[in-house]
Amino acid sequence: MHIRSLSLRQFRTYNRLELDLPASPVLLLGANAQGKTSLLEAIAYLAVGRSPLTNTDQHLIHWRAVESAMPFAHLKTEVIHRNHADLIEIALEQKTLANGGTRLEKQIKLNQHTIRQMDLAGHLNVVVFLPEDVELVSGAPSGRRRFLDDLLSQVYPAYVESLGEYQTALSRRNALLRHLRDFGGDAAQLAPLEETLVQTGVTLSLYRRRVVKALAFYADRLHHDLTGGAAWLQIQYQPNFDPLRPPAVDYQIGLLPETESESPVDLDTLYEAYRKTLHAQRRIEIDRGMTLTGPHRDELRFISDGVDMGTFGSRGQQRTVVLALRLAELRWLEQETRESPVLLLDEVLAELDRARRTYLLNLLGNVEQTILCTTDVEMFPESFREKTLLLEVAEGIIRRK
Repeated sequence: MHIRSLSLRQFRTYNRLELDLPASPVLLLGANAQGKTSLLEAIAYLAVGRSPLTNTDQHLIHWRAVESAMPFAHLKTEVIHRNHADLIEIALEQKTLANGGTRLEKQIKLNQHTIRQMDLAGHLNVVVFLPEDVELVSGAPSGRRRFLDDLLSQVYPAYVESLGEYQTALSRRNALLRHLRDFGGDAAQLAPLEETLVQTGVTLSLYRRRVVKALAFYADRLHHDLTGGAAWLQIQYQPNFDPLRPPAVDYQIGLLPETESESPVDLDTLYEAYRKTLHAQRRIEIDRGMTLTGPHRDELRFISDGVDMGTFGSRGQQRTVVLALRLAELRWLEQETRESPVLLLDEVLAELDRARRTYLLNLLGNVEQTILCTTDVEMFPESFREKTLLLEVAEGIIRRK
């Protein structure tokens, strides 16, 4: 798949943008803070309905629009697939309430029909590599869980639905736990919320296990190539609750994920074990005022040659792990959707040595559309630049160079 056109109004640094793009590499050249990253953010936002850089949609509206009477932002793209095209639109509008307050409303349309956010899955798939992605390895576990959530949300509407229901039930249960701690009451009130956590939490865990298994297979081989054969990579999945497996499951060298045999999953057994655990921990969780068990506490670790890269890896090693992970994400999306996702790379070459730069640029020849941001076009060899569309961005305005 590829993006044929992109339209932005009042989004971040862009007052208005109308851009046509080819099904080939695009180099976006410009100084810092001119709008390069905002363009990639807009495309990622159209793919999953949320930004990879902020959890607050209000921050996406152009600063001048925020000062107007009716602040809004509008994004639109035409995505070309193998046999059809999709038109995706997202509108953000800040509305004034009767009590004088404000509320930001988001409307998503697919081919001019209003849809839910979960229904975006599969209509625009992207892989985004940002400079801060090194935090995927060295940062907090929440970033790694979000990585899994964003990836699965691009393909499976059922995952998006389960994730939303789980997060809502978790928030309400935590609020009720604090109420029971502070004011007392019947702990049996927790049961309906726990049942939602059980049903949706098991679903999330099974999806995550499957995608980590596939990512580990691809990332291991990519990491081996990126290090010149010097190091293999393990992805260690640590589900917070899983009665059928040990606390940590290592995925390394093996058969293709889809060819490995798996034991059948007994959902009723999983549900019942999860249900009993939540019930048994009620007293502790009431005292703590929070839910301590579930996929909201899952973890991923990256191990190379027996060393935890998040704890002991150098920045260069961590960046190599992230690059292998993002390229594994690309491979997995191709496998699941039978289409090449759009690859978005922000200053990806800046911290790579010559060998890794060459390896990455050679891989891009197999991607239908790649959009790369850079402050220095000379980082790219002339042979690569000859095959790209070179655009220059300055103060939210893009021109062909």
